[in-house]
Amino acid sequence: MGSIMKTLIVGGTGFVGGYTALYFQGRGHDVTIMSRSKPKGTSRLNDLRFVPGNYVEDDFDDGRLEGFDSLVFCAGTDIGVFPGDGSMTQEEFFEKCNTIGIPKFFERAKRAGISRTVYMGSFYSFVAPASIERIPYVRSRHLADERVRALSSPSFNVCSCALPWIVGYIPGFRVDHWAAFARYAKGEMTGAPEFSPPGGANFMTCQSVAEAMLGGLQRGESGKAYLIGDINLSWKEFFELWFKAAGRPRKLEVREDDHPIIPREVIRYLGGGTTSYEPPGEETALLGYQRGVLLPMIEESYRHYGVDSSADDTYPRSAVM
Repeated sequence: MGSIMKTLIVGGTGFVGGYTALYFQGRGHDVTIMSRSKPKGTSRLNDLRFVPGNYVEDDFDDGRLEGFDSLVFCAGTDIGVFPGDGSMTQEEFFEKCNTIGIPKFFERAKRAGISRTVYMGSFYSFVAPASIERIPYVRSRHLADERVRALSSPSFNVCSCALPWIVGYIPGFRVDHWAAFARYAKGEMTGAPEFSPPGGANFMTCQSVAEAMLGGLQRGESGKAYLIGDINLSWKEFFELWFKAAGRPRKLEVREDDHPIIPREVIRYLGGGTTSYEPPGEETALLGYQRGVLLPMIEESYRHYGVDSSADDTYPRSAVM
């Protein structure tokens, strides 16, 4: 399926969804983005057609989902927006928003006549299965992915791409998470000790993610989940690459202390270990995304965020996959 598609990208005002939307547009597709609020900043996302929508609360029976050939779902609810005021437990919150909310939205999309969809999932189901029962957020992402793919039918092609950590930037669009990395590497976080948390993860670029999402939409096998990624790095190696890009090369000590950028809670998602894997070669070829391109993107991202890296000193948890 290589023809021009009229595509709705949910979560298209966020970092990864926004990059994907611009990539699709650059490939000639007719793109509409959906989110709860319009794009912020001065990026080209402001030039795209925008439709407001809250996938958790709205019923979408008003025709907003009609007329699209395809859907790319780049949204999801994480620990960054958990209310923490005692009104709901994490189990209740993530069940409502992810486990129930995401499949319900896909059911509406199916009813509206959208024929091809791809869901931007998370790699935890593949690389940290022990966390599924221990951590409500990970469990909700796992169950949402399963239930979305279970909607597959001859008229509704749906697959998912399980993402690791994503590095990159959009000109004119602020991402506090990577701006904080730039500040930390530059030594501009007041009083923040310089060390690395234990463990590690797989990392890939926003460009490779966008390529994989387009490949999944065009060629993905309905009902299948694809594990995607690029390079396995320890957190020590990853942080040291940012320090090198900042012109302040360091050999960082690995500590169990709570880190100013990556808190224990996030490390716990992966069991505290180093997550290493190789995406299946045949699946990488099918989806058509690049590998081996992470290191130049770290340098580019530092140059982008290092110019104005005035993020808060606190970790922006909405970056968690």
